[in-house]
Amino acid sequence: MLTLASKLKRDEGVKTGRPPGGPSDSSHRVSIRDRLLIKEVAELEANLPSTCKASFPDENKLHHFQLAVSPDEGYYQSGTFHFEIDIPEAYNMVPPKVKCQTRIWHPNIAETGEICLSLLREHSIDGTGWAPTRTLKDVVWGLNSLFTDLLNFDDPLNIDAAEHHLRDKETDQCVDVD
Repeated sequence: MLTLASKLKRDEGVKTGRPPGGPSDSSHRVSIRDRLLIKEVAELEANLPSTCKASFPDENKLHHFQLAVSPDEGYYQSGTFHFEIDIPEAYNMVPPKVKCQTRIWHPNIAETGEICLSLLREHSIDGTGWAPTRTLKDVVWGLNSLFTDLLNFDDPLNIDAAEHHLRDKETDQCVDVD
C-alpha cells in the first residue's frame, strides 16, 4: 500500500537523486504544512482583498507572516490594523494562530490582541469553526470582514467596546487605545 509518507520520501529521493529508503538529510524534508502553504500563499496573493497587504519577514518561512488591513469603509475607515499569523505544524487540521498587533477598541478584538472570529476556532458550536477545507484566503478575508460585515456587537469578545458602540451609535468613531 502506498502511503503519503512513502510517496513523499520517494518523490524527495527522485528530486535529490538519492534512492528511496536510503539515508535522508532532514534539512531537505518539506513538511505537509509547508507544501500546502506554497499553494495557498500563491492563491492568497492572487486573491488578496484590496484593503489588505501580506508580508513575509522570511520568505523561507511561509508559516509566519504579517497582515495589514486598511478598511476603506465603516467605523475603522482610514485606520491600519496589523495582525501576526502563525501556522502550526498540524495545519490544516488546526487553524492558524492570529493575533492583532494594533491596540484597538473593537467588539471582536480584545485589547490584548485576541480575536473572536468563528473560523479561527478549532471547535465551534455553530459549525462555522475551522475545517480542513478552509484556507489562508478564508482567514484573510475573515479578518478583513471584521471591520465591515462581520462586526459583531451581539456576541462580543470586548464587551465594553460593544456596549460603548450600542450606547453611542450616533457618535461612535474608531478609537485608538494607544
